[in-house]
Amino acid sequence: MSRYKITIQYDGTNYFGWQMQSHKRTIQSEIETALVPLNNNKRVKVIGAGRTDTGVHAFSQVAHFDLDTSLKIVQLKNAINARLPDDIRIIDVAQVSDDFHARFSAKRRYYRYQCYLGDILLFKNQSWFVGEIDESILDVFAKKIEGTYDFLSFSKSNKHLKNTVCNIYESRWFKSENMLIFNVCGNRFLHHMVRYLVGTMVAGAQGKISLDYFIDLLINPQKNVKIFMAPPKGLILFGIDYDK
Repeated sequence: MSRYKITIQYDGTNYFGWQMQSHKRTIQSEIETALVPLNNNKRVKVIGAGRTDTGVHAFSQVAHFDLDTSLKIVQLKNAINARLPDDIRIIDVAQVSDDFHARFSAKRRYYRYQCYLGDILLFKNQSWFVGEIDESILDVFAKKIEGTYDFLSFSKSNKHLKNTVCNIYESRWFKSENMLIFNVCGNRFLHHMVRYLVGTMVAGAQGKISLDYFIDLLINPQKNVKIFMAPPKGLILFGIDYDK
């Protein structure tokens, strides 16, 4: 039995997120279904680095599974892809040590959120059409996130989660033509955290909340704060770092 690390790209538009759900299409369930014929028609449990929500995309999601196979790496990659729908693709397969864990071995996670200022419909599934916005203030908000904070105010309430502190190493906005892009890197992210941060920053850039209020939510974390949440379609899990 060997452990394999896979890197996956997917368009999450037609899926109910990463995690397996009864009677719903998810990324995990599609990959596990593709692996069944390669494991004598038995389930292979696939463990992802993070649980992306319904409609969220991935440029470089990571997962691992254990499999007893005589297939070479390239053959295994091709065999899985041949059984996957065309909006999910395995872009890399590597054999790793048994102590590798896609979630717990991860050191840094990178997310990207795309806000579109134009009206070209081709960007509809991969970005949030935000309309009028003061672009200059977005990065002012973003820089306040860098550092170590309790992000309870910017997460979905979870009574079982005791630790809501995250280290944010990079947080910045930049513009590429009509696309406003938010890049953020951290050791971990809470449920809906990036979407809450983006939604609140955009609200600030539209004059709906103040920078002081945003800072207060960081310094004085609160449960179930009524703030703004960006839609899932603009969010992309962009990459994950592991120790070499």
